[in-house]
Amino acid sequence: MDTVLKEKINLGISACMYGCKVRYNKKGWNMSELFGRDQTSFIWHPVCPESLSGMGIPRSPIRVIGESGRAVLEGTAKIKNREGKDVTDMLIKGCNASIEALERANVFAFVYMEGSPSCGVYRTTLKNNRMGKPPGVFGAMLLDRDFFLIPANDLQSPVRRWDWKRRLYAFAWAKEVDINSKDDLFQFWHIVKFLCQEIDEKTAREIGKRLAELPKGFDKESAETLRHEVMMILRQPSSLEKIKNRLWKHYMYFKRKTGVELENIMEPTDMRNMNHIADELMLMEKTSFSTEVLFGAAPIIYRGR
Repeated sequence: MDTVLKEKINLGISACMYGCKVRYNKKGWNMSELFGRDQTSFIWHPVCPESLSGMGIPRSPIRVIGESGRAVLEGTAKIKNREGKDVTDMLIKGCNASIEALERANVFAFVYMEGSPSCGVYRTTLKNNRMGKPPGVFGAMLLDRDFFLIPANDLQSPVRRWDWKRRLYAFAWAKEVDINSKDDLFQFWHIVKFLCQEIDEKTAREIGKRLAELPKGFDKESAETLRHEVMMILRQPSSLEKIKNRLWKHYMYFKRKTGVELENIMEPTDMRNMNHIADELMLMEKTSFSTEVLFGAAPIIYRGR
C-alpha cells in the first residue's frame, strides 16, 4: 500500500482563525501560519457561521440560553445576543450554510475556535476558562457528522501541531485507502497499528487480537468496521510523554535496521523544550522516508504531485 498522500487535504477552519476579521469585535488571528511551509499541504476553507447568519460585523456577542448548542438544534434551547434578542433562527441558517459549503468541497476535517457559542466543541465561553454550555451550535453539527476536529489553540504548540498533522494525514489515508482482501486488511493494520497503539493501546491490542482470530475468507463489513475503529482512534490526541517514548522506541528500531545514528534524537527522560522535540520528530520523519523505513508514529506523509 502506498503511504504517501499526493492530493492536498481540504481543511475547514473557523474564519477568525484564518485571519479573517469576522469576530463580533472585528478581530481575527491567522493560526494557519503556524504550520509554516506545511500550510501549503492543505486547501483551506474558512467559514464563519455567525457572519453568514446575517448578524454582521461588528455585532453583539451571543450565548446559549439552555442546555447546549445541540439543544438549540433540537429546539429546546435558544441563542440570544447581549441585548436579549433571539437570533436562534439566524445562527442555525448560518451554520447550515457553512456545513453546505464544507460538504460541497469534500471537507472532512475542521480547525475550530474553542470557546465560541457557535464553533466551540468543548467550551462555549472564553471568560475565566468557564466551560459554558458546549458544544456550540456549529460544533454540534461537526460532531454529528464525524469531522476530524482540531482545536485552533493547539496549533500554537509545535509538538501538538505535529501530533494533529500526522494524525490528520493518517485519518485522510485510512478514509480512502482500498481494502478489498484479507491481505489488504492486514497491511492496512500494519501501517497504522503503531500509531494506534500509542494513542489507545487497549483498543489497539483488542483490534490486533480480533485480526489474529479472523476466520478464513474476507468479510467486507468487518473490514469497514475496523476502518471506522481506526479512524475513531486517530481523532484522539496523544500526550507529550507518549510521543517522546514512541519517538525513542522507533529511533532504536531505525538504528538497528539501518546502522545510522542521529545525533539530535534524545531519550524520553532528557530535558529539552518543545521546539527541540518537534525538530526531533520531523528529523525522524524525513530520515525514515529517505531510507524507506516505516516510522510507525507518523506512517503517512504528504509529498504532493
